Amino acid sequence: QVQLVESGGGLVQPGGSLRLSCAAAGFSLAAYDIGWFRQAPGKEREGVSSISKGGGQTSHAAFVLGRFTISRDNAKNTVFLQMNDLEPEDTGTYYCASSDSSAFLVGPLRVGAYDNWGQGTQVTVSS
Repeated sequence: QVQLVESGGGLVQPGGSLRLSCAAAGFSLAAYDIGWFRQAPGKEREGVSSISKGGGQTSHAAFVLGRFTISRDNAKNTVFLQMNDLEPEDTGTYYCASSDSSAFLVGPLRVGAYDNWGQGTQVTVSS
């Protein structure tokens, strides 16, 4: 069974940090571009950060530049999203996804560029 599993979400105060993990089961992440997305209640899902197969390319939404870092450890079959200086506006469900069609060729932060999605992990930033 091919599956992506997110973890690491939780409740954090503004200015705090969280590290999200996206682990693969049943397939190797190394062959895929991976993206992180988020969705707040009542809003559309939006791209946050993405990383290419070999890790040589990354892409970040403007609203996370300088705060979030994406990385991958293909040996551990895991992609990470380090989130620093969190703001209440970062609250939402965070999803990771893999792209069958090389997302970096069609738009690394486009929802439609990704095919296989995890169930999400909740991030709440509140004092």
